[in-house]
Amino acid sequence: MTDIAARAEQIRARKRELLARMTHVDQELSTEVNPDWEDSATEHEQDEALEALGLSAQKEIRMLDAALVRIEDGSYGDCVKCGTPISEERLDLLPATPMCRNCAS
Repeated sequence: MTDIAARAEQIRARKRELLARMTHVDQELSTEVNPDWEDSATEHEQDEALEALGLSAQKEIRMLDAALVRIEDGSYGDCVKCGTPISEERLDLLPATPMCRNCAS
């Protein structure tokens, strides 16, 4: 049986980690542009990678927030699509997952 309080703390800890990453990404993206063309091109490529990381973090934060809502309303651990319990193994790997393995595939 899932320890809901421990799972909620795990989800909150992951959210804090992602928010810190997003802060770092924002700081990196706000640095001044290098006037040297070649360096600027390299920095632009790095900016694109940072933006992708930031978008990925935002998506995961939305999933974590939704999982916290499910914890609060008592539906955490049940598939949002079919209603069956999500396996402990799946929740261990993907604590914010809203779906069981069958519905996710």
